[in-house]
Amino acid sequence: MHPTQHPRVILRHCDGYDPARIRTIVREGLEELGLRPRGRTLLKPNIVASGPLFEHAFTRSEFVEGVLGALKDRADGPLDELAVGERCGITMPTRAAFDGAGYNPMLKRAGAKRICFEEVPQVEIPLTHAGRLRDYLYTPEPVARADFFVNCPKFKAHPWTTVTFSMKNYIGIQDDRHRLIDHDHRLNEKVADLQYIVQPQFIAIDAIIAGEGRMLTPIPYDLKLVILGDNQVAIDAVCCRIIGIDPLSVEHIRLAHERGFGPVAEELIRISGDVTLDEARARGANFKSGLVRVEKYFEGTNITAYAGPPPDAERTDYCWGGCPGAIQEAIEVLRLFDKTADQKMPRLHVVFGAYEGPIDAKPGERVVFIGDCANWQGRIGGEPVQIRSVYKDRSTKDPHQAQHDDIFAKIWTTISKVRAAKGEQVLRFEGCPVSVAEQVLFLVELGGLKNPYFDLSQAAKFNKAYFGWRGATLMKRLTGTPYQRSGPCHRGAAKPEVEPLAGPVVAASDRPPPG
Repeated sequence: MHPTQHPRVILRHCDGYDPARIRTIVREGLEELGLRPRGRTLLKPNIVASGPLFEHAFTRSEFVEGVLGALKDRADGPLDELAVGERCGITMPTRAAFDGAGYNPMLKRAGAKRICFEEVPQVEIPLTHAGRLRDYLYTPEPVARADFFVNCPKFKAHPWTTVTFSMKNYIGIQDDRHRLIDHDHRLNEKVADLQYIVQPQFIAIDAIIAGEGRMLTPIPYDLKLVILGDNQVAIDAVCCRIIGIDPLSVEHIRLAHERGFGPVAEELIRISGDVTLDEARARGANFKSGLVRVEKYFEGTNITAYAGPPPDAERTDYCWGGCPGAIQEAIEVLRLFDKTADQKMPRLHVVFGAYEGPIDAKPGERVVFIGDCANWQGRIGGEPVQIRSVYKDRSTKDPHQAQHDDIFAKIWTTISKVRAAKGEQVLRFEGCPVSVAEQVLFLVELGGLKNPYFDLSQAAKFNKAYFGWRGATLMKRLTGTPYQRSGPCHRGAAKPEVEPLAGPVVAASDRPPPG
């Protein structure tokens, strides 16, 4: 089926997280779409963060349990494998995220395998389409070899990409080494490029309690919807319309649409279910999306932010996909762990990009330049200051050579850097991007805040998951199991097709049109 030939989106009402009810809704959706799981069936949820403090950030375990049950109900014979795979937010072990989200007992009940994507071999997928950021991407081998791929995201806002629905959930089909490459002002293009790795045969979005405003720490918003479909562009376009956003204003949706992955026009999408689009729009009328500039975000707090353009100023005057959004998520995380974080934080100035204006920092007020592309010249505290960009063009960043950033190394280097600069008014943190974790850590040190990584309620589970992860990968190396493979091995579609192709991957631009 060609992706523009009226794909289906099903809107179903669902009051709460009853796995049996969700199973029925999803099974009926699979029946309506004429889909039957087969072979290696892999479900990809969104578990960017989990646990009681992040309860609205992830696809709920009850939801996934219902979907897994429906997949088994509709399976075309015995499945070779039924698995749930994810890579949670960077530096955190996915084992900890699965545990915090309540997935482990659920997976046992459902008879599904758990796959932590940072613990399995990574496969190179070639790209040849026009406008690509790179000639190849890496993805976990279970994704590349899936026969029936199910995308199971959370309906959320996002401070970097406006929204995170089906397509944006693909950030989690890369491990840390490759995920942060191009996670900058070209993030939406990266998300669009990831679509060439695989297209899901089925999408089930947890929109029962959606997350508005943010990504890691969203505000709960009752939509009471389960949204099902068979095309990512179409389902993301409908989700945008539910909350009053033009889907073409979301860059990764627009790019995927323009590249032929699916339609955005209402008349080209068949919408069905027991909730009409107008009824869904009424439910989502007050939903707050992401995309707030960092200067506006910190108004009224002890932090003053300044942002200039990123290196490709002709494309955008702001780095939506990098450091500015990371500090917004960082301060929200700190507010969860320390209710007095805003009161404790001393006057602080944070600077991003090639900023050219004044920095009104009084004596004793720290100024932090964040990111490789930070660039500024002027006077601070009466002293001349020159910060030069150290940004490296993306062509110099080779995914073959990418390395993991260990969280304990980040903790040590970030804290040491702040403490070594005691008494200095100006600090510089390099990176592209400087991650949420690093920004959490330097804000902790500068503000004397509670460190989430040392929180007793988290430490034991985190350490258990961390050493389990490291032990598993070490054992694979010792036994000769490859951790990163060169060359393709993908069995599914690397372009917008519903049916997977047998044999190795062929770049979408080298294939005849589908249908």
